[in-house]
Amino acid sequence: MSDIRSELELLQQQEKTRKKIEEAITGVFAPEDEALRYALTSMREAGLPEIQISPIQGKFLQLLAAASNARSILEIGSLGGYSGIWLARALPPGGRLITLEINPTHAAVVRKSFEKAGVSDRTEVRVGNALDLLPKLESEAPFDLVFIDADKAPYPQYLEWALRLSRPGSIIVADNCIRRGIAFQTPGDEGVAGIVEFNIRAWCRCFYRWMMTIPMASPWRW
Repeated sequence: MSDIRSELELLQQQEKTRKKIEEAITGVFAPEDEALRYALTSMREAGLPEIQISPIQGKFLQLLAAASNARSILEIGSLGGYSGIWLARALPPGGRLITLEINPTHAAVVRKSFEKAGVSDRTEVRVGNALDLLPKLESEAPFDLVFIDADKAPYPQYLEWALRLSRPGSIIVADNCIRRGIAFQTPGDEGVAGIVEFNIRAWCRCFYRWMMTIPMASPWRW
């Protein structure tokens, strides 16, 4: 029992240490400004789930977009616009972000958040099921960066559309690809099954193609 208690205490201490490290890194490299805090507040007030990416992940997306000089970005899954703000801020003059959101309530929050952040002029929120909207984007392709962060069961289909709507050298980023290791276990539900299939396609197929596919997660936020 003492060994188990010691292990638990060690894990708890490690978790506290990780949180301190995350807070320190966030404070230096990814501090949230008024617009980002407004987006989070608006999400809570509208009853949206608090499952947005972390500030560090947002900064990571922004750096990827800026470093690759992405001019056309596609986001599958808007939630409350938090990640969209990070991405839109990386766009050069004349750049654009199209974000897809199935829930009209969420979409309304996104538009207000974009307006508050001053990025409405370079963003467009399209409402509907992503699998219905994606085929309509073929005439607007290719996209330089695609960020996937939506319902998990269709992740394999989202990947196929991301590939189709991209070009050689495009970047595809997908969130929640590890999910505390369950993505490498036997599928237990549709969401897990979708993540497992996504990983198989991304690593076993796309790795040998001309795309750059990045599974995004952090040690303490899956």
